[in-house]
Amino acid sequence: MDIRLRPLFTIKADVDGPMHLIGALPQGFTRRVVNVTGGRFEGERLKGLVLPGGGDWVIERPDGGLHLDVRLTLQTDAGELIYMTYFGRRNGSPEIMRKIVDREPIPPGADYFRVAVQFETGAPRLRWLNDLIAVGTGTRESNGPRYDVHEVL
Repeated sequence: MDIRLRPLFTIKADVDGPMHLIGALPQGFTRRVVNVTGGRFEGERLKGLVLPGGGDWVIERPDGGLHLDVRLTLQTDAGELIYMTYFGRRNGSPEIMRKIVDREPIPPGADYFRVAVQFETGAPRLRWLNDLIAVGTGTRESNGPRYDVHEVL
């Protein structure tokens, strides 16, 4: 059976200042936390706001690769709430990864930036979200990440 994708939405999350360094973990990993302060998402079937209060609990590996662990609350333009979680990987050359951690701009496509997404909602109109897996590709803009998210069919 083939895997097909259907565009779900593009999401742009706004994040606050520098990452909060939690410290060194076993095996030389470092934990950082990034606070999400807002944003927007928009697609053919869904659009609305990224509410403040979400975050990314990032693990930085000794080689510079990043493991993403993100939790967000979305609110549709109709007022429905959606809990969105995703994990992902972000990798690139040592120079690119240092720029990412230091929040310096990089050219789109200069790194590998992929996520796997799940949703939870009690909104009757959106219950179909509870039963799907989505994937996305990311890029970094000046004040936060942007993802193109696709439903896996």
